[in-house]
Amino acid sequence: MNQAIVIIGIGEIGGVFARGLLRLGHPVYPVTRDMDLQRAAQEIPEPRLVLVAVGEADLPPLLAQLPTAWRDRLGLLQNELLPRDWEPHVYTPPSVISVWFEKKPGQDAKVLLPSPAFGPQAQLLVDALQAVGIAAITVASTAELLYELVRKNLYILTTNIAGLSCGGTVDDLWRKHRPLAEAVAGEVLDIQHWLCGEPLDRPRLLRGLEEGILADPQHKCMGRSAPARLQRARRIARQAGIDTPNLDAIASSLEARA
Repeated sequence: MNQAIVIIGIGEIGGVFARGLLRLGHPVYPVTRDMDLQRAAQEIPEPRLVLVAVGEADLPPLLAQLPTAWRDRLGLLQNELLPRDWEPHVYTPPSVISVWFEKKPGQDAKVLLPSPAFGPQAQLLVDALQAVGIAAITVASTAELLYELVRKNLYILTTNIAGLSCGGTVDDLWRKHRPLAEAVAGEVLDIQHWLCGEPLDRPRLLRGLEEGILADPQHKCMGRSAPARLQRARRIARQAGIDTPNLDAIASSLEARA
């Protein structure tokens, strides 16, 4: 029998990976937020992978309490994810995938771009998605992983935050409100630069943002998390001493409407 996989958080995205891994013949053990992680690790001490599929806001406290036995078997897939999020908690680099598909209750997964993966179990994550008809690829280096993570962050934050001002689809944003989108993207990249602690290829990232937009022009700009993303971005900017006049103006407009 294939080695077991633990999935922490069985929401829509976690469920997609669970189905793919089951199709590959792996026993899948779900861990919900109400379960005791230490006890689960005693029952399954040596899984092939511990895939953390909780939301980005729930990731830091979960990593802080992750059982020691699981720390060198970690898989991550959250939005707004960067190396600084996992480095304080693990010595072995995790397997990371940047998810470029959308899954809503009662609907099939909608793919925007192939989801790139890197790390010890990257191929397993790619195989799991391909088993359920979702495009995925491996990337060859930590530098490429960082690019992919920042590109996804740039797409999510730019479309969500600018969408709070103009609404509509990403195509509307890019065609009708391009100056706003580019101004927000510039401030998002300033924040990402500070979080990464190293130079970023801004022209390439902006091309990557446009690629994501063109992949699904009718994608809605905003989700329910958009206001929280704006607040989080501004909080980080204040911590870093980064000026964000466009983000601040959008926040002020939202407060005036409230």
